[in-house]
Amino acid sequence: MKITKRMAAAAVALPLALSLAACGGGTDPGTTDPGSTSTGTGEPGNNTLTVWAWDPAFNIYAMEQAAEIYKQDHPDFELKVEETSWDDLQTKLTTLAQSQQFDELPDIFLTQNNAFQKNVLNYPDLFSNFSESGIDFSEFPEGVTAFSVVDGVNYGLPFDNGTAINALRTDVLQEAGYTVDDFTDITWSEYITKGKDVLAKTGKPLLSGQAGSSDLLMMMLQSAGASLFDEEGNPTIVGNEALINAMGVYQELVSTGVMVEVNSWDEYIGTFVNSSVAGTINGVWILGSIQTAEDQSGNWAITNLPKLDGIDGATNFSANGGSSWAISSTADTALAADFLGATFAGSTEFFDTILPSSGAVANWLPAGESAVYAEPQEFFGGQPVFAKVLEFSAEVPSNNTGAYYYEGRDAVSAAMTKILGGTAVDTALDEAQKNVEFAMS
Repeated sequence: MKITKRMAAAAVALPLALSLAACGGGTDPGTTDPGSTSTGTGEPGNNTLTVWAWDPAFNIYAMEQAAEIYKQDHPDFELKVEETSWDDLQTKLTTLAQSQQFDELPDIFLTQNNAFQKNVLNYPDLFSNFSESGIDFSEFPEGVTAFSVVDGVNYGLPFDNGTAINALRTDVLQEAGYTVDDFTDITWSEYITKGKDVLAKTGKPLLSGQAGSSDLLMMMLQSAGASLFDEEGNPTIVGNEALINAMGVYQELVSTGVMVEVNSWDEYIGTFVNSSVAGTINGVWILGSIQTAEDQSGNWAITNLPKLDGIDGATNFSANGGSSWAISSTADTALAADFLGATFAGSTEFFDTILPSSGAVANWLPAGESAVYAEPQEFFGGQPVFAKVLEFSAEVPSNNTGAYYYEGRDAVSAAMTKILGGTAVDTALDEAQKNVEFAMS
C-alpha cells in the first residue's frame, strides 16, 4: 500500500514511532536486548506480556493456550490477558494516541483486519513493526497479511482465518439432482442458473443475507483482487467495473429468489439452522453456527465461491473478517515477537490444540500439514473441511482496503439498498463516492 498525500502526516510520524518505542522500553521486534523485562504497562516484569483481546471462547482461549505451549520452553513466562471488546479496544487506542499516554498500552493487542491499516496510518506511534522479528510472512496467505502491511512493512501477525467458504446442504442439492461438485469452480451466472433450478425443485433458496450488509459484495470484490480504493487511497466507487458487476449479481440473486434478505444477524443464522435455505457464503467462522443444527449433521459440505463473470483476475476465493496481533510501541518487543513467532507463526501443536474446541482455523499455512487438519468431519459428510479451508486461503487475492475501508463499505451498503429500491446504479454509486470523499476530507 502506498501512503497518500492525505496520509502524509501519519507517514512522517512512522520514524517517530520507533523512537517512542525505544523511550518506552521497546524497539522493533528482534532488536531489543533479549534480557529485557519491560512490559506494556511500563512496569518491571518477569518474562511477562500483557494482552488486550475480545471473545473468551475464541481469541482469549487461543492466547492462553499459546502461553501454555510457550511455557514448555520458557517456564518463567507469564501472560496477562485483559478482556476488551473490539469497540472498547478501538476507543482505547484512539484515546491513548490522542493523549500520548503510551505507557498504558499492553504489549500485544488484537485488531480487526479491516481496521488495521487505518489504525497504523492514523496512530503510528502505537505500533512496533515485525521487520526484524524473524517471522516468515510468506507462510501466511498474501491476501491476509496485506491487511496489516503499510509501505511494505508488516505491522500485524494474522490469527483467525477469515477465508470465505460456500457451504451447501447436500441433501437439498441431491433432491434437485446436484452434488457439491456441481457448485465447485463455477461462475456467479452458473450459480444463479442452478440456484433457480434448486429453488423450483425444492422450494429452498441457496442463500440468505442481512439486508443493508455489504459482506457478500465485499467478498465478490476481493475474489477479483478489486477494491473500493486505488493504490493512492482515493475512492474508486464510480466506474468500478468489478463493483458494478458484483452489484448486478446481487440484484439478480435477490430478484430471482435465489437469495433472501432478512433484517437481522439472528434471522440470518436462523435461515440455515432452521433449514429455510440450502446454503450460505461467509467466512469460515460461520461453521460454528452451522454446526449448532445437530439434526443436520452429515448433510453439509463446503466448496469454493463462484467467481465474477467477465472480470480480469476473477477467482473462486475470497475472505470475510479475521484479525491480527499487533505489538505496541511500548512493548517488550523481543519477548512479544518471540512468543508470537513460536506459537501463532511456528507451532502445529498449538493449532492442533485450539482447532477441535474453538474451530480456530490457522492462517499459518504449515499448520495444514498436521494430521488434525486432515481429519474427516462427520458433520460435513466426512470432508476434511479444515484442510480444504487452508487450501482456499492460500489462493485468496489481496486487495487494498485503504484507511477508509469502513466508510467505503457503509457507502456501498447504502447504495445497494437504493439500487434494490429502484435507484439507477450510476446515481447510487455517484452518491456513494461523494459520501466517502466527504468523510475523507
